[in-house]
Amino acid sequence: MGKQSRARVLADHQAMAIARNIRVSPRKLNLVAQQIRGQKVDRALNVLSFSPKRIAGTVKKVLQSAIANAENNHDLDVDDLVVKEASVGKNLVMKRFHARARGNAGGIEKFFSQITIVVEEKREEAPAKRETEVAAPARGKKKAPAKKPAAKKSAKAKKEAA
Repeated sequence: MGKQSRARVLADHQAMAIARNIRVSPRKLNLVAQQIRGQKVDRALNVLSFSPKRIAGTVKKVLQSAIANAENNHDLDVDDLVVKEASVGKNLVMKRFHARARGNAGGIEKFFSQITIVVEEKREEAPAKRETEVAAPARGKKKAPAKKPAAKKSAKAKKEAA
């Protein structure tokens, strides 16, 4: 008699990967996560590969893990994957101190964070033409000049006309 397995949190066309205790502040990590939200996974991997931020390598590893989870655990097509969600959260904070003048101490906080990346399979369909699209005007025909709006009559002109 084993423990019951948990119900799946995500939809069938989604996969997730989480990295915890990343030694960078959540604000800095969120700057990198913003760059890949909503991107196709191949484009997101390219963005992370050439990013100058130190933490981009770790985010790339997490994204690759999410892609591998999608492919191996959920049988999703890698070419159709899109980064649906890249959420950043706080983790533990190490408290340190720095010696200051006259025997005082200044507090230093070293932040840790975590990132959750959810990839989703989206099939691209050919865009259908709209029936309401207007055809381009034929060449050689001239349009009639636009009419000018009639000037409003003043109160004196109305009295004189009546």
